[in-house]
Amino acid sequence: MAKKLNNMSNKSITYLESGVNIDEGNNLISEISHITKGTAINGATGKLGGFGGLFDLKKTGFQDPILVSSTDGVGTKLKLAIKTKSYFNIGIDLVAMCANDVLAQGAIPLFFMDYYATGKLDKNVAIEVIKGIAEGCKQSKCALIGGETAEMPGHYENNNFDLAGFCVGAVERNNLFKKSSVESGDYVIGLSSSGIHSNGYSLVRKLLDAYSIDIFQEAEFDKTKILADILMEPTMLYTKAFLAGNKNHEIKSISHITGGGLIENPPRAFNSNLSIKFDMKNYKLPPLFKWLQSKANISLFELAKTFNCGIGLLIFVNEKNKETVITNLNEAGYNSFIIGRMIENISNRSVLFDGWEL
Repeated sequence: MAKKLNNMSNKSITYLESGVNIDEGNNLISEISHITKGTAINGATGKLGGFGGLFDLKKTGFQDPILVSSTDGVGTKLKLAIKTKSYFNIGIDLVAMCANDVLAQGAIPLFFMDYYATGKLDKNVAIEVIKGIAEGCKQSKCALIGGETAEMPGHYENNNFDLAGFCVGAVERNNLFKKSSVESGDYVIGLSSSGIHSNGYSLVRKLLDAYSIDIFQEAEFDKTKILADILMEPTMLYTKAFLAGNKNHEIKSISHITGGGLIENPPRAFNSNLSIKFDMKNYKLPPLFKWLQSKANISLFELAKTFNCGIGLLIFVNEKNKETVITNLNEAGYNSFIIGRMIENISNRSVLFDGWEL
C-alpha cells in the first residue's frame, strides 16, 4: 500500500479529474442569466453569481409586511421526469409546490431560488429545468433571483439529479390568514387540479411496475392521450386565482392539497372546533383518479389521503361572498365550484365526506 501511495505522490489530481467541472458550471450561469431576467419584478436586484440573491422589499410597496417562506421538492415524480425527459414541466412543478404554499398563508410570492444537484452536469438538461422554473415563476408572479448547481460525482449516478425550491412571499400583517377566521357555516370552494400534481408518485410508480405499464402508450382511461403526458402534467399555479378571488379580501383561509390529500391538508386551514363537510354526492372523480383507485385496489379514504382527487386548492369564504369569489375565479381561467361547508366538530373528525363511503 505504501508503495502505491509513493507511486501516486508525483501525479496531479485535479477537481476536473474527480468529476467536477467548474467551468461548465460557470458557463451555465452565463447562459441562464437572460432566462432569470425574464422573471424580474419590482424589488428584484443584483445579478446571478453572487453569494446570495438580493431582493428589495421596500420597492414592493408593502407597509407592514410579514414574510412567508416555503421550501419543497417534487418527490419521486422526478424519477418519471428523467425517464420521460419532462425537464421543463418538472421545473414548473418545483415552483408550484412552494409558491402555492405561500399563497395558503395569504401572501404573494416575491422571489424564488432553486437547488439543482447532479452527478455530472448536463448543461442542456439543466437549462430546460431552469426554463421550466422561470415559467413557474412567471405564472406565480415572482422573481427567480438565484440558486445553486452542484456536481456530486459518486452520489448521483448516471443521469440522475435532484431538485429543491425555496420561495419567499409577503403579506400585510393585518391580511395574514388566521385559522380562527373560518367559522361554522362558511363555504368551501374547490379549484380543479391539473392532475396528480407532485404528490403520490411513489404509489404511481409502484403501480406502473406491478402491472408493467408502458407509459409511452395511450392511457387506458383516455385513448386520446399518452399516459406519460397525463402523469407529467405540471402542478397548477394558483397565484392568479388568489389575486382574482381575494380582490376585496373575501378569502378567509386556503388549503393547498399536497401530501396527505383531502384528509390531512384541509384541517391545516381552520381550528379544531370545526369540521369540513365535503359534498361529494355530485362530485365526479376525474378518470385518472378512478383508474388509480382501481389499479391500486384501495378505498376512497386511502385515495383521498394519498392524492388530491382532482382538487388542488380549497378556498374558505363567508356565504355572502361565495358567488362573487367563484365568478372571479372562473373569469381568471380556473374551474371553481362549491365543494363543502364548515360545521361544528361534534364527531372528533375534522374531515367528513357526504356521498363517499370511506
